[in-house]
Amino acid sequence: MFAFVYWVACLLLYIIALPILLILPFLKAKYKDSLKARFFLYKNTKFSGEVWIHACSLGEINSLQIILQNMSCQIILSTITNTGFKRAKELFSTYDNIKICYLPFEIFLPFLMPRNLKKLVVLEAELWYILFYTAKIRGAKTILLNARISNKSYPKYKKTTFFYKFLFKQIDLILCQQDEDKDRLQSLGAGEIITIGNIKALNKIKISKNLQKPPKTLLIAASTHNSEEKLIIECFLESFRDKLDSICLLVIPRHPERFSEVWNLILSYNLKCQKFSADGLNYDNNIILIDVLGELINFYSIADCVILGGSFVRLGGHNPLECAFFNTKLISGIHIFNQLSLFSLVDGYKIVKSTELTDTLKNMQSLPNSKIIDTKLAFMQGFIKKYILE
Repeated sequence: MFAFVYWVACLLLYIIALPILLILPFLKAKYKDSLKARFFLYKNTKFSGEVWIHACSLGEINSLQIILQNMSCQIILSTITNTGFKRAKELFSTYDNIKICYLPFEIFLPFLMPRNLKKLVVLEAELWYILFYTAKIRGAKTILLNARISNKSYPKYKKTTFFYKFLFKQIDLILCQQDEDKDRLQSLGAGEIITIGNIKALNKIKISKNLQKPPKTLLIAASTHNSEEKLIIECFLESFRDKLDSICLLVIPRHPERFSEVWNLILSYNLKCQKFSADGLNYDNNIILIDVLGELINFYSIADCVILGGSFVRLGGHNPLECAFFNTKLISGIHIFNQLSLFSLVDGYKIVKSTELTDTLKNMQSLPNSKIIDTKLAFMQGFIKKYILE
């Protein structure tokens, strides 16, 4: 009865929103393809396969690489964002056994779900009730993979616990990132849960370009956000003012729209500086702004020490595994709440408050080199093989 009431509610919502759904693709380019495909099934794929895997964002699609490379059955891979769909096409369009599509709105799913479906795998927090319910009544094994509930979103989930108790009845197994996620999921009514870690750790890390190793110490401020560049540059100057000829700082902002802003900040310090896009890597400079996209891993490969951004402001931090893969010294701020499961796979990192960064940099040479804990990766691989690949 709950499933029928929920489906009818979705249908009424669809009818009410129909005028907006018809107009929005013409007003905003980013919705042009996704809304037509999701809400009108326009040019969406034929839904047939033994395994349905659903992921939302670009990051979630990326995390599926090691899994999909080892599956030979017929797969439906769905997403809901333009960036996720584009990335899925880039990674998996040449795979004959994978059909890539946008996830249809829930009212369509009972009519599109393959009758021979054996397994539904949904990533992180994509909790679509009808998706799980329809797969379940088809007899498929339903799995929530890489599940997590953030500090910020948990109170919102708690307000609608009654709904999630119905939803989690449709999920056979949850493989979550950390024990804190397990506790939160259990409080919402989830059943069988196993903590295995973050599957993003399983993807192979590869450089796309061999960069020249500098003749001096190379410090990288990576994936920085507003106010972090100022903090890091000033701590850099205070720590190495008498040693600037022996060290070079690369500043790599997280968002390209901030390149100009950060460049103006760097210029205000009257140091020898350059943009990477203009002069490449000229290590005669004190500071180099990396104003290109897609090469962060290449810079990690030649770094001596990385200061990982998104952690000196309350954004939750960024992925430490790519630094640890190259055994760099690794410094992070205290705000790593979105990356705790990945930091648990790393040894040798240093967590500091903003006020401690200068002293940490002064003693940088005494910091340990970071490394990935291989035994924890093997533990995770075992669960993926048992529950997803087999």
